Amino acid sequence: MNDDQTPWMRLLRELFGDDAEAALEELQRMGMDPQALAAASGMTASPAMMDHVLSQIRTLLSQSDGQTVNWQLAHDVARGVAAQGGDPTVTASIAATHREAVSRAELWLDAVTDLDPSRLEPRVWSRAEWVEATLPTWRVLAGPVAESVSQALGGVLSQEIGGEDAELAAVLGSQAGGMLASVSPTVCGMHMGQAAGQMAQETFGGTDLGLPLLPEPRVALVPGAISAFAEGLEVPEDQVRVYLALREAAHVRLFQAAAWLPGTLHALVERYSAGIRIDLDALDSAVREAGHGDPSTLQQALTKGIFTPHADDEQQATLASIETLLALIEGWVQDVVTRAAAPHVAQVGALGEMMRRRRAAGGPAEDAFANLLGLELRPRRMRDAAALWAALASRGGPEARDAVWSHPDLLPTAEDLDDWTAWVERRLTGDDDDTMDRELERLLGGGTDADPANDLDADGPDESESPGRE
Repeated sequence: MNDDQTPWMRLLRELFGDDAEAALEELQRMGMDPQALAAASGMTASPAMMDHVLSQIRTLLSQSDGQTVNWQLAHDVARGVAAQGGDPTVTASIAATHREAVSRAELWLDAVTDLDPSRLEPRVWSRAEWVEATLPTWRVLAGPVAESVSQALGGVLSQEIGGEDAELAAVLGSQAGGMLASVSPTVCGMHMGQAAGQMAQETFGGTDLGLPLLPEPRVALVPGAISAFAEGLEVPEDQVRVYLALREAAHVRLFQAAAWLPGTLHALVERYSAGIRIDLDALDSAVREAGHGDPSTLQQALTKGIFTPHADDEQQATLASIETLLALIEGWVQDVVTRAAAPHVAQVGALGEMMRRRRAAGGPAEDAFANLLGLELRPRRMRDAAALWAALASRGGPEARDAVWSHPDLLPTAEDLDDWTAWVERRLTGDDDDTMDRELERLLGGGTDADPANDLDADGPDESESPGRE
């Protein structure tokens, strides 16, 4: 067999040495004939294309060597997916138009909140630039789970090769381990990149999910996604643009003012990720269905429910905390943006309702996150949260609304959202503060087992009639 006439053999020789012919025969027996596939695609008619493909495969295998996840491949796939359908470079005029929208948004926000704007220059990015800026955060949040999936996938593939394909394992010999070691990092790198690229297709900025994806509080807009979103609406694009700039700028103000908030969100997601368990039976079934010879098909199989249900109390509590915090963020942003846009954007109500539905139903961005972590980022109580913030601002002013974010202990809980009117009342009357002070005094005084009646006597008879004391 002439290696010059069969270029796939050159790659097989690099991988398997003297066993290359036997490896090819076994692959053909399994229905995978690289030479036939190349001929069907027309690559054999172009030696340059064939050499390019072989070079890509060599690079892919070398990149995965020693890694649990091929992060370079994740980056390259994300860039490729983000560019699907076109991703033109942001021109100076488009950038200026969007920066002007941010300037207007910041001016309008100044009228409804005392939270300061970011001092960092706004960014206007192509989808590819968004990928470059946010992928490091993706790696931190989703990396541990991706590595766990990769290790589990490697184990399943090893069992498959050693079980059903014992003949192939015997032919490949010591090289089988090297090939398998590259498959799972490659597949998981593709999976990570696909998810990030899908998000880049529709994200408007750095805070769409209510989760900050940039390392610093900076306003960022993606004109391609904004224009695509505006196309199907009966709203002028300039109104859509400034409305989305308002949402992005409001998120950034909140994350900057409540410096504890980004870290808390990320810690909750990381805690949830640490508790994820992989359903090995589901993963094995997905591998069998996909066939382990095609990394792209294996990558798609990872979206088919390979995470076990999260029934333990700690996971449920963490998920509830994430959903409540996201709802409070979304509700606050909705109230601030609605008040800021009302005098200037005629269709603010329609835009607000559209964004509520978008966040509630989810989309490719949320689906991508769910595929990576088995975690649906849904602010499920956002209507209650929005009503709470609106009532607090209407009765106590913007200062009362925004002051709640000064410390995490001041935020309403999921139980508070069940009866948000009562929480607003307690907040405005100061009963929450009085109760906290009394509890603190009791603990510092060593009276942890004290009779509540003694506390009432000590506080005075009028305190016992407070609406918060039952």
